[in-house]
Amino acid sequence: MSDRLSVFKTYKLYVGGKFPRSESGRVYEVQDSKGNWLANAPLSSRKDARDAVVAARKAFGGWSGATAYNRGQVLYRVAEMLEGRREQFVREVADAEGLSKSKAASVVDATIDRWVWYAGWTDKIAQVTGGANPVAGPYFNLSSPEPTGVVAVLAPQESSFLGLVSVVAPVIATGNTAVVIASEKAPLPALSLGEVLATSDVPGGVVNVLSGRTAEIAAPLAAHQDVNAIDLAGADEDLAKELEIAAADNLKRVLRPQAVDYFETPGTERLTAFLETKTVWHPTGALGASGSSY
Repeated sequence: MSDRLSVFKTYKLYVGGKFPRSESGRVYEVQDSKGNWLANAPLSSRKDARDAVVAARKAFGGWSGATAYNRGQVLYRVAEMLEGRREQFVREVADAEGLSKSKAASVVDATIDRWVWYAGWTDKIAQVTGGANPVAGPYFNLSSPEPTGVVAVLAPQESSFLGLVSVVAPVIATGNTAVVIASEKAPLPALSLGEVLATSDVPGGVVNVLSGRTAEIAAPLAAHQDVNAIDLAGADEDLAKELEIAAADNLKRVLRPQAVDYFETPGTERLTAFLETKTVWHPTGALGASGSSY
C-alpha cells in the first residue's frame, strides 16, 4: 500500500454562519512557537469587518429576543461540541502557545468549563443586575437589563483559546452579538471555534470570527456607526487609545484592556459590561392616609 498524502486544512473566516475566504483574497502565514509553519490564515480586510457587522446586526433581533433559558441551552450545546473536539483543540493550543500536551489539555479543559460557567449565567444575570427599586411615590419602579447590541471583541493576543472564550462567551450569553478579531499570531483555535459554533445551535451571525492584523481590522470596527460597544482585551496601550478615540464618535461602550489571569474564576464584570438597564415606572394607585390602595 502506498503512503497517502495528508489533507491540509484550509482555515476560513466565520461570518454570518458561513465560511468565506477574505474578500481581499489575502492570507498570512501562521507559525508555531518555534517558527515552524502551521497554516495560512485569512488576512481580513475592512470589507470583511463591515460584512461581519451586517451579519451581527441581522442576527441581533432573534438572539436578543430568545429567552435567557434558551440561550443557556444553546451555549451548553457549544460546550458539548467543544468536548467532542477536545483533542483537536489540545493540539492547536499546544502549537499556538508553545505548551506541552498536558498543559494544553489543562487549558482546553478550563476553556470548556468556562463556556459552561457562562451558559449557567444566562438566566441568572437579570436577577443580579435588575429588580424593584424603592421610590417615594405611588409607583412600582422596576429595572431590568437588556443587551447593548453589536459588540466588537479584540481577543487576547497571548491566550488564544481560554482568553478568547473568556471574552466572547459573556458577550453572547447576555444577548449581544459579536464580531471577534482573533489573536493575530495564534488565530487557529478561534477559527476552529467558528466551526464548532456552525455545527451547534448558535444562529448564524451571533458570533463572527475574523483573523488578520488586529489594528487593521479594529480601526473600522471602532469607527463603525452600527457597532454599539468594543472590548479592547487584545489591544496594546497605543492601539487602545486610538480605538477609544474612534469609539467616542457614536458613544460606544468601551471595555479597556486590563491584566487578567484567565485561569481565575471570573466575576460578573464582563457580563454586565455590555448590558443596558431599562427602568419602567408603573402607577400603583392612590396613596391615602391609611396606606396604599392598589
